[in-house]
Amino acid sequence: MTVKQLSVFCENRPGRLSGITRLLADNDINIRAMSIADTKDFGILRLIVDDFEKALKVLKDNDMAVTSTGVLCIRLADKPGGLADAMECLYKENISVEYMYAAFISETNETAYLVLRVDRLDTAVTALEEGGFKLVSDEELKRF
Repeated sequence: MTVKQLSVFCENRPGRLSGITRLLADNDINIRAMSIADTKDFGILRLIVDDFEKALKVLKDNDMAVTSTGVLCIRLADKPGGLADAMECLYKENISVEYMYAAFISETNETAYLVLRVDRLDTAVTALEEGGFKLVSDEELKRF
């Protein structure tokens, strides 16, 4: 079970993130998780949103360079070792984590959510589910 992530290329200049986030807000699109990796001149804004198709259209209609990627969103126990347990499931299957970041969603203060991009998606899904981890779907994100 994967979640669709948007990756938006954006110049590293004042107001660029403000413009992108305002564009999404004005179109009633809620950001559920985000990360930005930048260099001196540009950044890649990674977004998980509550309405992927609408966000993709809005960004493209406004001449943004945007791509989509399948990622995993997993629910973790928000306690010491919660993340370590998930990483161990992946390590046992020799799965490499390319990047990860936290999500803004939480049902309780005992739960954390993590977005992961891995090298072998299907194997990672199986390993995490067999390890007892709950994967969040695109449909579930719309309900948070």
